[in-house]
Amino acid sequence: MTVTQLIEALAKMPGEAVVLMEADGGLSLVSALDFVESQGAGAPAEVILLPNMEE
Repeated sequence: MTVTQLIEALAKMPGEAVVLMEADGGLSLVSALDFVESQGAGAPAEVILLPNMEE
């Protein structure tokens, strides 16, 4: 999924909904994003969803 596809999908959902991700057999609240530049020829830049570590 690209950032554009993610934005389009999220735009269809209620703005007050929380974003969760599957982690370790359960669900975790997404608390931040990390951006990683392209790491070489042909490699895409990446956006990493970071879970809430206080749960």
